[in-house]
Amino acid sequence: MSVWPKTLPVTPSLSTAEGALISVSIHLEPPCLESLLEALALVSFPINPQIYHDAAMVYRYADGREESESITLVEFPAYEDRLDEVRRAVQAYGFPPDCIHAIGMLNEIQSELQQEPAPEGAAYVSRYRLKRRMTAA
Repeated sequence: MSVWPKTLPVTPSLSTAEGALISVSIHLEPPCLESLLEALALVSFPINPQIYHDAAMVYRYADGREESESITLVEFPAYEDRLDEVRRAVQAYGFPPDCIHAIGMLNEIQSELQQEPAPEGAAYVSRYRLKRRMTAA
């Protein structure tokens, strides 16, 4: 018999009855920002987005090269069970389904680059978002 209390290993969790807390990231062309914000205003929970006007989407190819394109990036926290509502609102405004990327909030906080695998048939093998483009010195 031990005098020490039995403790369970602690694993970080950011979950509620609505699921895990996630980081939602939506990329779009800069002129479409107002339309996206209108779409997000339709969801049934408050969204306070962080907007990155100088973001980039970087595409990686099988030969190792990378190409980037300028984008506007909109990010906000949400609960996992609310993601389908966000998808419906965004798609109702004509945005493609692949403009949305969601990742667990702890993963977002703890890692630098969030690599996404390419969809079947794409010319690139993966892509990732940069919140701020690097400027030449």
